[in-house]
Amino acid sequence: MKKTFIAGTFLLIIAAFLGECLEFLINMVLARELGEKGLGLYMSILPTIVFLVVIASMELPISLSKAVAERDKVYHRSLLEHTIRFTAAFMVAFLAISIIILPLIPIFDKYHASLPYLLLILIPVISFSSIARGYFMGTQDMGKIAMANFLRRAVQLVLLITVFQLFHFEADIAILLSLCTLIGTECVVFCYLFYLFVRDMRRLKDKPRQSLGKKSVLELLLAVSLPTTGLRIFHAASFAVKPFLITAALMNAGVVEEQATIQYGKLAGVAFTIGFFPAFIAHSLLIILIPTVSEAYAKKQVMQLTRLLRKIMAATLLYAVPAVGVFYFFSNELTSLFFEQSPAAVYLQLLAPYFFFHFFVIPMQAFLIGLGLVRDAFLHSIWSTTISFVLMYFFGSMPSLQMDGIIIGMNTGIVILTWMHYATIRKRLDQPVGLRLGEIQAGKTF
Repeated sequence: MKKTFIAGTFLLIIAAFLGECLEFLINMVLARELGEKGLGLYMSILPTIVFLVVIASMELPISLSKAVAERDKVYHRSLLEHTIRFTAAFMVAFLAISIIILPLIPIFDKYHASLPYLLLILIPVISFSSIARGYFMGTQDMGKIAMANFLRRAVQLVLLITVFQLFHFEADIAILLSLCTLIGTECVVFCYLFYLFVRDMRRLKDKPRQSLGKKSVLELLLAVSLPTTGLRIFHAASFAVKPFLITAALMNAGVVEEQATIQYGKLAGVAFTIGFFPAFIAHSLLIILIPTVSEAYAKKQVMQLTRLLRKIMAATLLYAVPAVGVFYFFSNELTSLFFEQSPAAVYLQLLAPYFFFHFFVIPMQAFLIGLGLVRDAFLHSIWSTTISFVLMYFFGSMPSLQMDGIIIGMNTGIVILTWMHYATIRKRLDQPVGLRLGEIQAGKTF
């Protein structure tokens, strides 16, 4: 492997580990300050916020990083200038639509009336910070990405502790302020990335440059952004639907609505927080794999990509096995950090297969994007999510299973998704389109 790949990966992993530790503390603070019902409401609105963020970003971190990695530095400034203009136009249009639509969405009825308007702040912040992220990812300047990811968690934790230590609020105000800390954190990260991005743009101005056509840049970005955004929108939409699907299934099984909300809060706020903790390694791999795989596949280094895939799968196995072992055997000790004698301990044990395969899915998704198989990743998600949701509702509605049935459906879906991702990647690498044997063997070693 290239030294830059290894160094960048370790840098991202260290920063992500620290960030996940902070995220763990953040959710502990939220659990203790908001209570069971408040945490359930907080976790229920998060998927909707994620949905808004996905659309605002247009997946520019992925599409722009891929474009930057595949092109010489002389084209970077022209590429970025066109991207900024395109993003500004899209941001204005999306902001105008959101001003009208957001206040009308029924889900906000349970929250403070000002929340929809506060979320509008995220649209320009996310849109322009996505450009900086995409550029730094494409140039593999992972130090800036790592610091931005760390800042997001650190600032939110400081804001939460400050707010709740100094003041006491009613439940709806407490939830609103918790979400405000999330928005404030994104603003801080934007300021950090924007400053570094402007500095790099000024440096590019003094270097040799060649222009790219506006139409070609737009087509280049949309070729990746549209299917990738579609994939993320589907993930975000299914994530947003999941709380209501689970609540509806539990109510069909005889659980009252308030108790169903509390159970979902413990599933998402406790079991997911613990189970997804090791995924910082997978997400770090995803960030650096997208430009690496894109560049290597553009150079037809297929044999090296095959070896890289094997190494990534082996590395994932090394941390996935002990991680799920800890979740299973120490579930009571881990979940008691949030709530004592919590049913989340059982949820964590039953979700062990889900977390195990999730750790593999994330880097494989990076391979699919780098190999130009975003459409396949999208179709895989549709099939696996559809099957998962059907099973979640069917088994979750059974009085004898309830949340156990929900988890059975989730485990089934992730196994199907993992198998489809891996089979598709192997097929592309084993039968690369338009490559001769001599070209495959000529690639450089990672």
